[in-house]
Amino acid sequence: MDFLNIRTRLLLVFGVLAVCIFVVYPPRDTIRLGLDLKGGIHMILRVKTDDAVKAEIDLSQERIRSALGEKGLAPGEVSASGTGGAILSGIDAARAGEAREIIRTQFPQFQVASEGPGRLRLQLRPDQEAATRDAAVRQALETIRTRVDRFGVAEPTIQRQGIGPRAERILIQLPGVEDPERVKDLIGSPAFLEWKLVKIPPGFTVEQFRPPDTSEAVTQLFQGRLPEDVVVLPQETTGTDGRPLRVYWPVTRSSPITGNDLKNARRDQDRFGGPAVNFLLTADAGRRFQELTRKNQGQLLAIVLDQKIISAPRINATIADQGIIEGGNFTLESAEDLALKLRSGALPAGMEVLEERTVGPSLGADSIRKGIVASLIGSLIVILFMLVYYRLSGINAVLALLANILILLAAMAYFESTLTLPGIAGIALTVGMAVDANVLVFERIREELRLGRTVKAAIHAGFDRALTTIVDSNLTTLIAGLFLYAYGTGPVKGFAVTLNVGICANLFTAVFLSRAVFDAVLALNPRVERLSI
Repeated sequence: MDFLNIRTRLLLVFGVLAVCIFVVYPPRDTIRLGLDLKGGIHMILRVKTDDAVKAEIDLSQERIRSALGEKGLAPGEVSASGTGGAILSGIDAARAGEAREIIRTQFPQFQVASEGPGRLRLQLRPDQEAATRDAAVRQALETIRTRVDRFGVAEPTIQRQGIGPRAERILIQLPGVEDPERVKDLIGSPAFLEWKLVKIPPGFTVEQFRPPDTSEAVTQLFQGRLPEDVVVLPQETTGTDGRPLRVYWPVTRSSPITGNDLKNARRDQDRFGGPAVNFLLTADAGRRFQELTRKNQGQLLAIVLDQKIISAPRINATIADQGIIEGGNFTLESAEDLALKLRSGALPAGMEVLEERTVGPSLGADSIRKGIVASLIGSLIVILFMLVYYRLSGINAVLALLANILILLAAMAYFESTLTLPGIAGIALTVGMAVDANVLVFERIREELRLGRTVKAAIHAGFDRALTTIVDSNLTTLIAGLFLYAYGTGPVKGFAVTLNVGICANLFTAVFLSRAVFDAVLALNPRVERLSI
């Protein structure tokens, strides 16, 4: 019965090791490598949520102006006030209360207060502002993830850092990226597309107007003051001499059509065969675009991307739901990237790079080589020590050590954990901890043998009495490792992963596997009187 019990345990051990070999082979394909080993990009971005709040205010201003205009209460001027506020001026003072009630009823996200005769101050409620900021980060996270997925980066890490609406940071890790600059532009560019009518200054016709090369010159064309509904935006173009030139266009502040109205976008060719971007609008936006182009025949319509004008073509015909973006000096690659950005949607706010690291694949390969060499040297020294100091019993410890490493790698492969350079350090530490439990057991067996116990009794007593110490020492280390994993980031988390998995494997190999080996030896030779230890 005892032999059957031993055979069952040995079969279990061999079964576990066989499964581990199956899971981990071949390690080149099953073990995921981190950026420091494989190479790639590590970035931490901050979403400028103030931009999202401002965009919400700008959108609400037009809706509020329209709602008040239907009641004959349209304000003469609407201006921003701080990050989340606006001031309405020029309202009929006798009907200011009516205007305030309309805003409170139709726009409950705002707090309304009187600022004097005919003036109202609107302030976004704190809960609404927090929700807007939180939604901006979540939308940015999903947009970046969509862009990266469509770009084809394998095994990316894209996650939000922190908790709550003010958690504005996004961690991005893209292993194996060969063109970092292109990917960074793809990730960080808002790609907010707008169509704005060009506001021709007084005294000019569409044919006569040429955009000047300074924004101040544009203002002077409007007698020194821009109208409230006009903004000046730049365009990068080429002069008659072939040199790069920046010109400035006066365009309407509002955007009748934006990138949010897009249904699809793809790379195409313009009428000269050059790269361009074809776009398709939603049904509702198509109707609005058709009405816009019908009413403004002969006018200039600026195509604006991230507050920079791509081109300002003349409206020569009515356009419905399909068109083409050209004149942006596109290459095949840039046209493809712009189409990808537009399909994935615009980022809701600007992005600020807080941290950026790029690791080359050659540096990662060198780190892998040195890490493996260091681990092998450490393992060989430990193995030699155990064989010299504990003689034949040291073979038991060596088997437990090799099984420990195999189980550790298999667990990382199965759970798709990422192996980093600090993770290799965790494996090296696990090597030392793997034999630490064996040392405790072997020294306890030696004490029992010195007290005159038989080999079988000494082995059983050694494992039984050392078990509590082994569990205590590994459990305390495991608790520390769990906290490192929970609160650590980057390299610290990579170290914690291998440390925690190695501790669990250590408990199995040191207590279960090592004892099964000793019991198998005793079962084969029940009358053994001496133990090489």
